[in-house]
Amino acid sequence: MTLLGLVGVGRIGAFHAKTLHGLPDVEVVVADVQAGRAEELAASLGVRWAPDIGSLLRTDLDALVVATSTGSHAELIERGVAAGIPVFCEKPVAENSAKTLEVISSVDKFGGRVQIGFQRRFDAGYVAVREEVQTGALGRVHTLRAQTSDPVPPPAKYIATSGGIFRDCSVHDFDAIRWVTGREVVSVFASGSARGEAFFAEFGDADTAAAVLRMDDDALASVTATRYHGAGYAVTLDVAGTQGSVGAGYDDGLPLRPVGVPDAGSDGAFPKGPAYAGFMDRFQEAYAGELQAFVQFAQGRIENPCPVGEALEALYVAEACDVSRAQNRPVTIAEVRR
Repeated sequence: MTLLGLVGVGRIGAFHAKTLHGLPDVEVVVADVQAGRAEELAASLGVRWAPDIGSLLRTDLDALVVATSTGSHAELIERGVAAGIPVFCEKPVAENSAKTLEVISSVDKFGGRVQIGFQRRFDAGYVAVREEVQTGALGRVHTLRAQTSDPVPPPAKYIATSGGIFRDCSVHDFDAIRWVTGREVVSVFASGSARGEAFFAEFGDADTAAAVLRMDDDALASVTATRYHGAGYAVTLDVAGTQGSVGAGYDDGLPLRPVGVPDAGSDGAFPKGPAYAGFMDRFQEAYAGELQAFVQFAQGRIENPCPVGEALEALYVAEACDVSRAQNRPVTIAEVRR
C-alpha cells in the first residue's frame, strides 16, 4: 500500500484526491490551510485528513502531492524532498526562474525526486502527435501552431498573482512544443493586448497574446492565448512537416463552428459538441493519467515523466516572451537564462 499525502483541496486538489483514492493499493491523507475543507473532503471520500501541513508531513508518507496556490509550491517541494519522499507538484515550480533554480538546488541537495504537473503530456492527442513527430512520419517539421483559449477570464485577484498570461497560460503550450518536438526554443517574439476588464492593464498583464518561437532546428511555432474565447475552452496543437500534418484537440468538444462547407449546420457536422467549459472538462483523463504515472514513478516503476528541469525550460520561454512583449523586440532564451 502506497500512502500519499495531498496538500491543497481546492478544485484541482479535490479532483486529484478523488483520482488517487480510486487507484488500487493507494491510501490518501489530505490537508489544507483551511482544516475544515480538508475534513469535509476526507469525510466525503472516506479518507484520512491532517489538521495542518506539518502534521501531514509528520505522517509516514510514501509520497506527496502539492495542489496549493503558486506561492507555496517552492516551500512544499523543498519540505517534501527534505523528508526524503517523491513529490508531485502542479506547475509552476515557483513564480520565477531564479526561485525555480533555488528549488532545483534543494532537490539536487537531497537527491529528491520531483514530477511537475504538465498534464498535456498525458493527453491522448498530444501523445499521438509526439509519436508522429518522433517516428519521422511527418518528415521535417517546419511549422507548429498552438492555442490555449479560456472562455472567460479569472477574477482580478487571480490575475494579480498569476505571473501573466505567458507564465500562467501559454507555458503549457511552451512545454508541449518542446516535449512533442524534442527541440529547444532559441528565441521568441511576443505581443499582447488588454481590451477586456481593466484589471489586466492595471496588473501589467494581457488578456490576449501571441508569440512566435524559433526552434533550434529553425522550425517556427506560433502560440496564441486569450481569456475571452466565449465559444468555450479551446486547446489545440497543429504540427506540419514536409510529409504530412496532424493536430491534437480536434474532438467533439472543440468550440469551433465550421462555415462555408457542406452540412456545416447539420447533425453530422464537426464538432458535435457540447463545447468544453474549462480545463478540468477538457483534460480530465490527462490529469488522471499523470497522477497514475506519479504513483508508478514514486514506486520506482517508471522514469520521471516531467522533471523539475523541464518546467524551468518552459518558464524561460515564458520569461523571454514577457521581455519581448515589454520591449517590442525579439528575445533569445540565452538572454533570460540564469
